[in-house]
Amino acid sequence: MGFPADDWPDGPLLGGGSARAEAPTVLLGSPGGGRLLPGPPGSGEPPTAAWGEDQWQRAYQRVRLTGRAYVWLNLVEQRLRSLLDELLRPVYAPAHGSDWVTAAAGPVGEEWVRRAAAVREVSRRKGFLLDPDDDDPLVFLTLPQLRELMVQHWPCFEPYLDDRREIELALDELEVARHVVSRNRSLSATVLAQTERAAARVLGLLDGRPVGAAALPADVIEELVAGRYADVAAVHADRVRLQRDLPVEDLLDGARRLDAIGIGLGMLCQNFTGKRLVKLAADGCRARLLFLNPASSAVRRRERELGLGRGELARSIEMNIMHVRRVRARLRDPGGFEIRVFDETPRFTAYLVEGARVPGSRRRTGDLGVIQPYLRKARGIESPALVLRAAPQPDPARDGEPGLLEVYREEFEGVWGDSRPVS
Repeated sequence: MGFPADDWPDGPLLGGGSARAEAPTVLLGSPGGGRLLPGPPGSGEPPTAAWGEDQWQRAYQRVRLTGRAYVWLNLVEQRLRSLLDELLRPVYAPAHGSDWVTAAAGPVGEEWVRRAAAVREVSRRKGFLLDPDDDDPLVFLTLPQLRELMVQHWPCFEPYLDDRREIELALDELEVARHVVSRNRSLSATVLAQTERAAARVLGLLDGRPVGAAALPADVIEELVAGRYADVAAVHADRVRLQRDLPVEDLLDGARRLDAIGIGLGMLCQNFTGKRLVKLAADGCRARLLFLNPASSAVRRRERELGLGRGELARSIEMNIMHVRRVRARLRDPGGFEIRVFDETPRFTAYLVEGARVPGSRRRTGDLGVIQPYLRKARGIESPALVLRAAPQPDPARDGEPGLLEVYREEFEGVWGDSRPVS
């Protein structure tokens, strides 16, 4: 990439040839832009082009923000491209064949369709089309061009989409992030948050359902990371931060099965109402809940660890057990809502969910788990929490080893087998 004449330094880039350059210099790229670093005067040593630790950290931060924004923009573009193909191809393809996109663009879009066709041809010649499905004119249109096609042919979309104005406004919000990401410039956390909200809104509206800022689809990057790091998709310092990013209603939305084990299962019993539990069971979710026996010696040991008075923790566990018993009594099929107690030393709290659903969508993300270890002096709400997401495809790097979600499922089944039912 060239530089304007005014940006070139007075002396040469790599030493010699100028009376003004007393020491060799090197143009060093940095996350904030290029800058000149002179070599050590009189040292005779060549200059170094290595980044310092702070420069690497700034670069990593930019990659994190930009990469997350790219995923959202990619999802929006794929969804819009699919919708255009579904609604416009049947209108124009019978008469225009493979040139249907040119016909749909009309005189207004003739220039940018011609440029897209040229890029497509170059990609063909150089072998850049790795997937045959990508040899399609729509693939080579940018997000603004896809949007323009939709606006031009809104009567075709109107029966399926509710609010054209809201879709256009949300796509306008994405333009800032699109320009930044396409040129690898700095993206602020504020713009990223705006991008995520706008992208979630667009994806919802294109599916014919409004999506609020709190109903974000599952993070694609999170799923990829989970497959790489033994199912660990996220780590939170405590349960407060966990529930801010993953509320209980999102964790359990659309669940087919819930297995939970812990001392008192406070996250379920205190942050999820009885009515919601009844509805969850009525919708077909089968639950197995394991509480620490409030009469066991392990409860008293835990009370001493936390500095609680005798019987305080036991009463809390009993209240939670009574709560879920009342829920079970209201069900048509109480057998799908099992409650048991165990007498072993509690080691962790686990909520293992099968068939969790993406918030605000019909798509299921697969299996999820929330794990919290018990620390000696910390209550459950103060303990770190791991979010586990089963990888959608087996990870060859694991060489057949199970992920953490499977490990905790085995632990749950072992304790369940030694537990006693609550009548």
